[in-house]
Amino acid sequence: MSSPESTVHEGEPELKVYSSLDSLYMSILQKPFCKNSTKDDAIIWYILGTVVLVKKPLPLSAIATLTGFHCGQVKHLLELIQSLLILPEDHNQTIQPFHKSFSDFITDPTCCQDLQFHISSNYHTELVLCCFELMGRSLKKNMCSIPDYTLNSEVGDLPKRVEESGICGALEYACRSWHKHLVITHYQTANVVSALQSFLEGRFTFWLEVLSVPGAVGDAVQALSNKRVVE
Repeated sequence: MSSPESTVHEGEPELKVYSSLDSLYMSILQKPFCKNSTKDDAIIWYILGTVVLVKKPLPLSAIATLTGFHCGQVKHLLELIQSLLILPEDHNQTIQPFHKSFSDFITDPTCCQDLQFHISSNYHTELVLCCFELMGRSLKKNMCSIPDYTLNSEVGDLPKRVEESGICGALEYACRSWHKHLVITHYQTANVVSALQSFLEGRFTFWLEVLSVPGAVGDAVQALSNKRVVE
């Protein structure tokens, strides 16, 4: 059995690797943003938080739509740190961290001590509010213009209707993932509770219609199975 001294000694290289990696990540983040004014902190925080904490990777256009920033702003910011990301040239392809260690770094306050870049679990509150805001302004009755009493499977051009309706991308993500972020927030803010109430009262049936299009009604069951959502 190894002695305590030898165990500590054997662990040192791994600790040094993580320490060096943290320093590398911080230098990559700080270099392009060091001259930014505090007014730029919001977009940095929102975009990084979205890339790191979304439940399913999103393309650039969907990130922009979900967060409310222009595509050009999002593209510029992501290109500044493209060595940390899988950033396809095709903007319809999804963006995600190059390695999980970056997500671990930026969400751990003991590693990422620069508040400009640290993404805490509180960002899930922002994500769920973004989802509610997007659904609130976008969801409408029968968005795919499906004739009454017609099954989705009977609509031959359904994919075209879906694309033209604007359901794809950010709105689909919001419809399928809002409840996953909601649970993490623990309903800690009045804003979240108010947004949830408005959504259930004003957009609930439209939401169910949208989920039925990709055959994702199971997501609604999962969302509503959480007792606190419907209380």
